[in-house]
Amino acid sequence: MTDTTHDQTLPGLEESASTADTYRMTVDLNVLDHLGINLYSNIAAVLTEAVANAWDADAETVAITIDPNAEWIEIVDDGIGMTVADMNEKYLRVGYQRREEDEAFGKFTAKGRQVMGRKGLGKLSLFSIANRIDVQSAKDGQAHGLRMSVDGIHQSVENKEPFYRPDPLPVDEVTVTKGTKIVLRDIKRQRLGRGAAALRKRLARRFSVIGAMYDFTITIDGQPITTDDRGDLPIVQFLWTMGEFEPEEKNIPNVLEHEELPPRFGGWDKDWTVEGWIGTARLPKQLDSEDTGNLNGIVVFARGRLFHENILDKVNDGRLYTKYLTGQIEADFLDEDDEPDIATSDRQRVQEDDPRYAQLLAFLRSRLTQVEKRWTEWRRKHEVDKAKETSPALAEWFETLPEGFRKSAETLIAKLSALPVDEDEDRKLLYRHGILAFERMRMRGSTDEFVASIHDVDKLLSVLADRDALEASLYRDIVRSRLDAIKDFQGIVDEDAKEKVLQQYLFDHLWLLDPAWERATDSEIMESRLIDEGVITDDLTEKEKLGRVDIAYRTNAGKHIIVELKKAGRKMKLLELQEQGQTYVDKLRKILLAQGEKAPNIEVVFVVGKALDDEKDNPERVKASMAAVSPGSRIVHYDSLIAGAQTAYSGYLKKSKELDRLEKIVDRI
Repeated sequence: MTDTTHDQTLPGLEESASTADTYRMTVDLNVLDHLGINLYSNIAAVLTEAVANAWDADAETVAITIDPNAEWIEIVDDGIGMTVADMNEKYLRVGYQRREEDEAFGKFTAKGRQVMGRKGLGKLSLFSIANRIDVQSAKDGQAHGLRMSVDGIHQSVENKEPFYRPDPLPVDEVTVTKGTKIVLRDIKRQRLGRGAAALRKRLARRFSVIGAMYDFTITIDGQPITTDDRGDLPIVQFLWTMGEFEPEEKNIPNVLEHEELPPRFGGWDKDWTVEGWIGTARLPKQLDSEDTGNLNGIVVFARGRLFHENILDKVNDGRLYTKYLTGQIEADFLDEDDEPDIATSDRQRVQEDDPRYAQLLAFLRSRLTQVEKRWTEWRRKHEVDKAKETSPALAEWFETLPEGFRKSAETLIAKLSALPVDEDEDRKLLYRHGILAFERMRMRGSTDEFVASIHDVDKLLSVLADRDALEASLYRDIVRSRLDAIKDFQGIVDEDAKEKVLQQYLFDHLWLLDPAWERATDSEIMESRLIDEGVITDDLTEKEKLGRVDIAYRTNAGKHIIVELKKAGRKMKLLELQEQGQTYVDKLRKILLAQGEKAPNIEVVFVVGKALDDEKDNPERVKASMAAVSPGSRIVHYDSLIAGAQTAYSGYLKKSKELDRLEKIVDRI
């Protein structure tokens, strides 16, 4: 080792300048804080820079070893290595641009590899995770090494030195015989991540040139990183490929559908093309785990290394299918030698105003539109088949639908299966509610609009919570309660029993008297004396005060309804009912007048068991007498009440059979 090591300098810092220079620009060592020490945030990004340097050095193997106690990290490659001059002029010179400055091997290595490095800043990334760095290298039979430290750089800054002098490594510590060895010490543990297993997967997703095909192997703790470590293709259900990318069958065990996409736009330069693949998982949760990290994104490579961590975030596509997407594409035209460098300093993102990047975004949006269309078709096909296998009751439901509704129903189930719900029981619950909602919308003739409106769980819930949909969901309960009431009446022969049953149901189910009354409000005065309501007027006659008025009273849409029940076996006279009805009307009118209602609409309904003589002999007289009490007043009979309810709700009886069948199907899902 010679003393020339002490002359090693950092970022283009010259020790002196000509006194004839009127002006000169200098770079303060403080810049290192921004360029390296605080630039990178995770170990995978840092090691990516070291591996890229090894690739550019024509290494065949990069061996990474991590101390179990996280005291050190070692990176060893078998590349061409560096002389002391190389170390000073290229490695320690921050900003060295090999592609422009190396005349012999600038854009390509001796092996013909495309050079990955460009800015000359990557070596500084090591300071992001370590406070001390040993670098040793061997070339042309000479081995040497140096030691750099964050403290040493800061000391040079405090001393206002124009450059930083790394310390030479003692000769007995230099062990490398080929290539380059870097040892990171005094590790910043908070940036080590989740261990070697997670690091293996993250590095696997940062290089597309791994494996025998590229004569380039990366190992961590002795185990080679392979494309299998990426963990994405094995979970892909539907696959789209571009260019010459052809996955091995063993790597895509779960792919059910595969389609090729055009790899370029027609107007592009002939050298512009996109290689790679886009895939969708069956469930969103498959894309996020402790082992693989978050795979819900599309990685962009250029020249075999990561160029953009997730371009999917920039597509701004909020459609449901994006939650299932993963992929890796290569676009070398983003990093052309004769074009400006558009990568950010940490090489994780790009300058988004560059036309090449805009073209890639436009291309990706176009291809994703194709992907979304096919994904919808394939999901409907495969998810419906899978749902039928899982639940025979679901298949039975499809069979009950007319042909014109089946496609919409299949799309509904496919969409529900695509919603990000992890538990099978929760998904079955979605199916059940979705089917019921579909049936409600089918009655209203709006199934297509309903299915089209489902994009996520929140949207589905908002549809189900819609007032009209909620009202429709009560239809089944209304049918059941009305049928129960009618069945009770049908099974009763005893007249007194009929009266008791009618009393039980009538005032809670006014639809028995008139379907238009089904929305009557709760009773203001129910089965009580009107005079006891708390409203007493001075002009009530003594007869009105003393008269027993055992009635039920309700209001509906501004109408006041008085219902008088007579014993089923009692024979009534028309004059008696007319007089009693008139008393009720007069009395209620006075009470309402005292409350400020000047012209109330009042109806009196008498429910009797036996027909009046006048009803047989002179029905017109009966109608006239009731109309004289108040418009709309009338007499009804227990038996005719039951028969009328049956007639009015015969449609409910028929529909009930269909609902019973649907309910049984839904309960079995």
